[in-house]
Amino acid sequence: MSHANAPLSLEGRRRLVERCKTRPIAHVAAEMGISRACASRACLITVG
Repeated sequence: MSHANAPLSLEGRRRLVERCKTRPIAHVAAEMGISRACASRACLITVG
C-alpha cells in the first residue's frame, strides 16, 4: 500500500496514462515529479 500523496498509486497511474494520450511522456513525468523512465514503465505496466 502506498501513501496518500504517492504519484504512482493506482489513481496516479490512471492519470498518467490519460495525460500521456495527448502529451509527451517526458512532460507529464516532469509535472508529476517522477522520472521519464519511471513514467514509461508505469504506462507499460498499466496499459499492457
